[in-house]
Amino acid sequence: MAKRVLVVEDNDLNRKLFCDVLRANGFEVEPVADGEFVLDAARAFAPDLVLMDIQLPNVSGVDLIAALKRERGLADVPVLAVTAYAGKGDEDRIRDAGAADYLAKPVSIGPFMAAVRRLVPAA
Repeated sequence: MAKRVLVVEDNDLNRKLFCDVLRANGFEVEPVADGEFVLDAARAFAPDLVLMDIQLPNVSGVDLIAALKRERGLADVPVLAVTAYAGKGDEDRIRDAGAADYLAKPVSIGPFMAAVRRLVPAA
C-alpha cells in the first residue's frame, strides 16, 4: 500500500511539482491549496506525512503544524516544513511548533525526496 502525503501548498506550480514528484516515487498524494482546509483534509486522508508550506494566505503554516500536533489522530504524523521565508530563527520556530524537518525553497528534488524518505521509510 502506497504511503500517503498531504501536500499543503498555495502556489499552484509548487503544489503540482511536489505532487508529481511524490507520485512518480510511488506515493499517494492529497493536495491542499488553502490552509483553512488542512485539518479536515488531514482527518479524512489520514496521511503518513504532511508537507507544509509555511507562508499561506489567511493562516500560518506554523499555526497549522501546532494544530496538527494537538489532534489526537494526527499528532504522530511527521511534518516536513517547506518555505521560501528562511529568516534567522525561523527554523527553530518551525521545529518548535512540531515540524520533524525543514527545507528552504527553492527545493531541489534530490534533497526533497531524501527528506521525505527519512520521515516516511519504506515508501
